[in-house]
Amino acid sequence: MKLAVVGATGLVGSEILEVLDEHNFPYDELLLVASERSVGKQIEYKGKKHTVIGLADAVAAKPEIAIFSAGGSTSLEWAPKFAEVGTVVVDNSSAWRMDPTKKLVVPEINAKELTKTDKIIANPNCSTIQMVLALEPLRQRYGIKRIVVSTYQSVTGTGKAAVDQMMAERAGEANPPMVYPHKIDMNVLPHIDVFQANGYTKEEMKMINETKKIFSDNSIQVTSTTVRIPTMGGHSEAVNVEFKEDFDLAEVRALLEATPGVIVQDDPTNFIYPMPITAHKKDEVFVGRLRRDESQPNTLNMWIVADNLRKGAATNAVQIAEYLLENKLV
Repeated sequence: MKLAVVGATGLVGSEILEVLDEHNFPYDELLLVASERSVGKQIEYKGKKHTVIGLADAVAAKPEIAIFSAGGSTSLEWAPKFAEVGTVVVDNSSAWRMDPTKKLVVPEINAKELTKTDKIIANPNCSTIQMVLALEPLRQRYGIKRIVVSTYQSVTGTGKAAVDQMMAERAGEANPPMVYPHKIDMNVLPHIDVFQANGYTKEEMKMINETKKIFSDNSIQVTSTTVRIPTMGGHSEAVNVEFKEDFDLAEVRALLEATPGVIVQDDPTNFIYPMPITAHKKDEVFVGRLRRDESQPNTLNMWIVADNLRKGAATNAVQIAEYLLENKLV
């Protein structure tokens, strides 16, 4: 079984390699793939040196699975070329997410929809993944009418250059390389990705549209405000969800505690609640601050945190690949 990791030298690519190791993912040959400027670079992984190869050589090798984390333009150009030679592509970019012919998969929710004909599978946006995973058991029980979400997103979601900007600012460097239009350290930017004609950012529209697609329910009303904050370790979300039916808080907590991949941290009297600093390097989605919205009926407030490089990207992609193998879809 040949496995390719495309974008192996990036932040998410490095995290994918860590998750593959931790999950003991079974493969016979590992292909580390990156852009031309990284071809020939040596990466030591699990005690063995691997030479980074280019995309054309990776296609020629015909891997059974290729996990992509190399940006939308690379995915649009190269994912079909891999698919043509029989490779199943699990893509981390936004390139294929809203394509009606492609599945948008969070394994715990909708992996059962995958078939052998699916050659390009989209990994959802990091913020969307953690929210829908926490909401799914509640949606099944009470039905969802409306979601209002505000995010507090780590600089790691932008990439290494953004981390470098923040750390340079923190160190007091005079002219740090700027990835964001403003300083990020000691600041908050209500701006993630590109502003659209409707005043929302592309990130906000991703959360709105992807949530409906994953849940296969366009009747759910979703509105989003996405914010970049000067932290690392994970994304946080304040979610206000209006259900079709009333709920019992104890039952809500029990449903979440019984959900694979979700950990409830909800003991405010002892200052226990989800935080990026404790979610860092964890595969799970953490949920807390569970409380009824007292301003309107059938509505719950919740706080959701996950490592955006893990469940928000690498872990979800590896879990999709695991599902493909376990169910003999490759």
